[in-house]
Amino acid sequence: MLRKLLLGCVALGASLAHAQTPLTAEDANAWLDGYMPYALHTGDIAGAVVAIVKDGNVLTERGYGYSDVEKQTPVDPKKTLFRPGSVSKLFTWTAVMQLVEQGKIDLDADINQYLDFKIPARDGQPVTMRNLMQHTAGFEEQAKGILTDDPKSAGFEALLKAWIPTRVFAPGTTPSYSNYGASLAGYIVQRLSGESFDSYIEKHIFAPLDMPLSSFRQPLPANLQPFMSKGYPRASQDAKPYEIVGPAPAGSLAAPAEDMAHFMIAHLQDGEYQGRRILSAATARQMHNSPLTLLPPLNRMELGFFETNINGHEVIGHLGDTEYFHTSLHLFLHDGVGFYVSFNSLGKDGAAGSLRGALFTDFADRYFPGKVPDTRVDAKTAAAHAALLAGNWVNSRSSQSSFLAALDLFGQTQLSVNAKGELVTPPFPGLNGEPRHWIEYEPFVWLDRDSHERLAAKVVDGNAVRFSIDELSPFIVFDRAPWYQNAAWLRPAFIFSATALLLTAIFWPITAIVRKKYGAALTLDAPSTRAYRQSKIAAVAITVAIAAWMTTVGLMLADYNKLTSNFDPVVYLTQALGILAFIGGFVLILLNLRAVWSGQRRWPAKTWSVVLTLSGFFILWVGFAFKLIRLGANY
Repeated sequence: MLRKLLLGCVALGASLAHAQTPLTAEDANAWLDGYMPYALHTGDIAGAVVAIVKDGNVLTERGYGYSDVEKQTPVDPKKTLFRPGSVSKLFTWTAVMQLVEQGKIDLDADINQYLDFKIPARDGQPVTMRNLMQHTAGFEEQAKGILTDDPKSAGFEALLKAWIPTRVFAPGTTPSYSNYGASLAGYIVQRLSGESFDSYIEKHIFAPLDMPLSSFRQPLPANLQPFMSKGYPRASQDAKPYEIVGPAPAGSLAAPAEDMAHFMIAHLQDGEYQGRRILSAATARQMHNSPLTLLPPLNRMELGFFETNINGHEVIGHLGDTEYFHTSLHLFLHDGVGFYVSFNSLGKDGAAGSLRGALFTDFADRYFPGKVPDTRVDAKTAAAHAALLAGNWVNSRSSQSSFLAALDLFGQTQLSVNAKGELVTPPFPGLNGEPRHWIEYEPFVWLDRDSHERLAAKVVDGNAVRFSIDELSPFIVFDRAPWYQNAAWLRPAFIFSATALLLTAIFWPITAIVRKKYGAALTLDAPSTRAYRQSKIAAVAITVAIAAWMTTVGLMLADYNKLTSNFDPVVYLTQALGILAFIGGFVLILLNLRAVWSGQRRWPAKTWSVVLTLSGFFILWVGFAFKLIRLGANY
C-alpha cells in the first residue's frame, strides 16, 4: 500500500514537470500534511520530522506520528530528538574545515602527522584528510563495534586503535564509504583542538548555531533524555534501547528538526547563521564545491557532503541510518532551500528508506521541476551496451580481509539483459519493488523511466569495469568480481558441494542401520574400512562447520550487539572448527579417494568418492577465497 502511495506521488511529480509550484509555508504544510500521515500509517512507521528552510529562515517544520507509541507522545519538531545517523558526519566534516581554515589541517597532507598511532601506507601512498572526507582512503568495511545497546562499551578512540581496517584500494581511486575514516577525522579534531570531540562540537558548532538540544554524547545527557524519541523496528513493535554508535563522530548525533534547520541555514549561507559564523564564506564554498569525478555524469563526493543533484539544480546532502532512525538532508545551493526529514522506525519492508527518497524527489519535482532528457541511444547499440554489464559485481563497501567477506558469496550484485535487450538490475528495484525500466540516453548512461535514478558504467578497452547509480555513486561503486570469488560459478559449486556432503552425512547412519537389519556386512579390508569411515566423519565435520558459520554470521547480522568483543569466543570457536573441518576433512576425503580407486570397489563407490573429493575441494576453495580459513576477531 505504501509503495502504491509513493508511486502515485512520483507520477504526480512527473506530471508537474513543467508546472512549478511556489515554495511557501502554506503550500508546503498542506502538501506534507496530505503526504505524511497516510505514508506513516501504511509504512508502519511511528513518527517523523520534516524541516524546510528558505532564504535564511525556517520556512516550516512539522512533526508527524509519535515519539513514544505506548504513551502516544506526539513528535514535536522543535523539541523531539531524532538520531540522524550518518548525517552526523556533516558536523565532523564542518569541524575539520574549521581547523583547515585555521591552518591546523592540510587537506592533502599525510594524516599520520596528526595522530598518535600510524595508518599504514598502501603502495607507498598515505591517507590524506581529503581522502577521508571523500571516502577514498581505501579502507575496507569495518563492522565490529558499529552499534550496541551497552552504554559502557568502548569509546571511539579505543575502537580506532584496536584495529585499522585494511586499505584495499589505492587512495583517491575508489569510493568506499567508511565510518572508520569519519571517526578517524573526529579523533584528529579532538587531538588538534585539545578538546574532547563532544565538547568541541558543542562549543564551536552547536553554540553559535543555537542548537541547545543537540548532542553527540553517549549515553545521552540526563537533561536531554526526556526529549528523545524512542526508536522502533516498526511502529507495531516494541521500542528499542538507545543505540550507542561505536564510531561516534560518524553517527552518534541526537537532534531535533529545529536544530538541524539552523545547521542547514548556516551552510546555505556560506557558513553564517544570524550573524555568527562557523566557517568563512570561502571555506564553506570549498567544502560545497570540491567534487571528485570518478564516474561521470553521476553524483559525486564533495568535501563531506555528496551531490544529490536533481532537475538541473545543484543539490548537496547526506543520508543517515541507525538501526531504527532513517534520515536525509538536502541543500539546494543556488535556491537557498534546505530539506530535512527523519523517521524513528525502519517500517514495514524498509518503508522509511523508500519514503525518504520519494519525499525528496517529490519535493524537488513540485517546487523545482526540470526536464527529462529527450535523447536516446538506438536500440541495437543499447542492447549491446547492456550486454557488456551482464555478470557479477562486487560492492566497493565490503569486508575483504575477514570472514565477513563470505557475505559476497550470496551478496554479489548480478546484472543481466532481458529478451528485449534491456538492462536488468534486480538489486536496484523501483519504488514498486519491480524491475526498473532503464533507458540509455547517452552512451553507457541510463535513466530509469519512472524516476530520477541514473546508472552509468566505465568502459575500458570495450569492457565494462565499473558501474554505479546516482543514489550510491558518491561513496559506493561496483567492480567486476574476480574470477576466483565470482559467485556466478562458485555459489552453485558451493551449494552442490554442501548438498553432497550433507547427504553423505545423513545416509551414513541410515546405511549402517540397513546393513545391520539385513545382515549385510561392510566387506572391505581394514585400511579401506578406515578410509571409508574417515570420509564419512569428514562429511559430518564439514557439514557441521558450514552450519556453524551460517549460524554465527546469521546471529551477528540479526543482532548488532553480537558485533562486539563479547561475541569473540563464538567467532574463534567457529573459526577453529571451520579450519579443522575444511582442511582436515579434505585430507580425509583424499585418503578415501585413494583407497577407493586403488581397490576393487564398484563404480557407485568410485563415482561418489569423486563427488566427495570435488565437494571438499570447493568448500576449501570457498574457505580460502572468502577468508574463512584464518583466526582473528577483527572485522
